[in-house]
Amino acid sequence: MKAVCVYCGSSPGRLDAYAEGARALARALVEHNLGLVYGGASIGLMGLVADTVLALGGRAVGVIPKALARKEVAHAGLTELHVTQSMHERKTLMAELSDGFIALPGGIGTFEELFEIWTWAQLGMHAKPVGLLNVAGYYNALITFLDHATQEQFMKPAQRALLMVERDPALLLDRFAAHKAAVGKQWLASNET
Repeated sequence: MKAVCVYCGSSPGRLDAYAEGARALARALVEHNLGLVYGGASIGLMGLVADTVLALGGRAVGVIPKALARKEVAHAGLTELHVTQSMHERKTLMAELSDGFIALPGGIGTFEELFEIWTWAQLGMHAKPVGLLNVAGYYNALITFLDHATQEQFMKPAQRALLMVERDPALLLDRFAAHKAAVGKQWLASNET
């Protein structure tokens, strides 16, 4: 793994714990020698995670659509900033640049990005790990609902298992590394003749 995409809010949220969670994830990314790919903004949790990665000497790549460059205040100090024509191009490029995906607390945009990339995994469009960093219990109600959807048989247990959930960013990144190794072994085994 070389880079992880982080989906998160352009707002800092109500609790200081959300900002600390963003900083903790940034530290874990740098400690694991992983670059950050994210939405390219300088505000909210988005800006905080990027600023922390950069302050620690890490690599931060932003991807922002032209229409949001002013509204989300595009970050001018990134390692790289890609400006796309549309949200669809943004999400596609973020997926191409990333080896895994993590959602920090965020709003409807974060939810939409997370569910789309998780759906792509379920459909076999990629074999990259997808996870929730459940900072301060932010995603507790969503996790309960996802487990309910599985119990009600609208989601298969294997589909539910594709979404990893942790409270500790280092543990989540360790699970990502194990996932990538397992996928690699499966691919090698399936392609041996």
